Amino acid sequence: MEEVVTKTPAGTRSYSPRETAARPRKLDEIQYELESRIDTHNAELNRVLGGGIVPGSLMLLGGEPGIGKSTLMLQVAVTLRGKKVLYISGEESEQQIKLRAQRVGNPNQDCLVLTEVHMENILHQIADTRPDLLIIDSIQTLYTSMVESSAGSISQIRECTGQLLKVAKTTGIPVFLIGHITKDGSIAGPKVLEHMVDVVLQFEGDRNHLFRILRASKNRFGATSEIGIYEMMNEGLKEVENPSGALLSQHDEQLSGTSVCVTMEGIRPILLEIQALASSAVYGTPQRSATGFDLRRLNMLLAVLEKRCGFQLSIKDVFLNLTGGIKVEDPAMDLAVISAILSSNENLPVPQDCCFAAEVGLTGEIRPVTRIEQRIMEAQKLGFKTIYLSKFNAKTLDQGKYKIRLKGISKVEELYRELFG
Repeated sequence: MEEVVTKTPAGTRSYSPRETAARPRKLDEIQYELESRIDTHNAELNRVLGGGIVPGSLMLLGGEPGIGKSTLMLQVAVTLRGKKVLYISGEESEQQIKLRAQRVGNPNQDCLVLTEVHMENILHQIADTRPDLLIIDSIQTLYTSMVESSAGSISQIRECTGQLLKVAKTTGIPVFLIGHITKDGSIAGPKVLEHMVDVVLQFEGDRNHLFRILRASKNRFGATSEIGIYEMMNEGLKEVENPSGALLSQHDEQLSGTSVCVTMEGIRPILLEIQALASSAVYGTPQRSATGFDLRRLNMLLAVLEKRCGFQLSIKDVFLNLTGGIKVEDPAMDLAVISAILSSNENLPVPQDCCFAAEVGLTGEIRPVTRIEQRIMEAQKLGFKTIYLSKFNAKTLDQGKYKIRLKGISKVEELYRELFG
């Protein structure tokens, strides 16, 4: 008769209800003190986190390879003066980290570097150094002897994250985990990983462009509507304080096929330039291409112009591009997209001092959008003279409050007459 022998990994203990059981307490009995957050000295990261790092929190930062995840975390490590930071890397040598640290800024004297992937050794070093902040680059490179599988497997990621979560909650040390992503853009590993952590940050952008966007898809200590914008430079990531000014192109002359939309990224208004090109289809079947904008929505807007307004765009190639390599899904971009397409089709420029903020419906009506006052103030701050919006938004606003002209319209045909006569 065969007997199956189960091997108990070193360091494991059998579960005992008496060891882990907790007595239920009334809410009134629970003592709570509001802990001050740790200032990262990085305004954009502070904004996304909700004011800084919460002690004892476990945070996950994901993004494509080469997008700047490690650079961002190393910048935080070397600029966090007065705090002991333990930077653990399983992907780079100490010499590589030192070279990068010198490039991004003056290294923090209290920044400790450890190149290690064995979880048990890492836990010993955490206990010895007692850092104020722990950074792991990356969670997919760690492994523990308690699980018999290779590093990066689902069970290894889950177990290592669980041990780091216990460290964070029992010691109050905040932990940053850098995570790889899969082809579809999700965090590599088990989905439970995102449930275990307190904050999930996504670092987005096109490696062929300079701008990067940091956004929170989950935040137990703040809102998920804020974003941070960075510019990739030779000396590291530079915070962009005025993204609207940075993303708008400067033209010496008026060009057809361009327009400016006032979009919202979370609760932050941003002005973006939209470029469109409509030309006769050479190969019979018209091409449709959009960079930074939803292609399906572009096809819908072209159908509206064809059906409701009579523009013959079904025989033309249409290309759309958002400058800066930024992807936006705000429906308030619709009016600016249509303006750019019509401008290119008619070969007539849109006035440089006007911008747009409205949604376009399937019937060709111009629909109102949210946070219109914030959009107007951002456009006014950057010197625009006119903003085109839905007449329903315009009815609720007092023109006397603004220096910018509010032009409310109800149909796409009205927009065409206003811009091109």
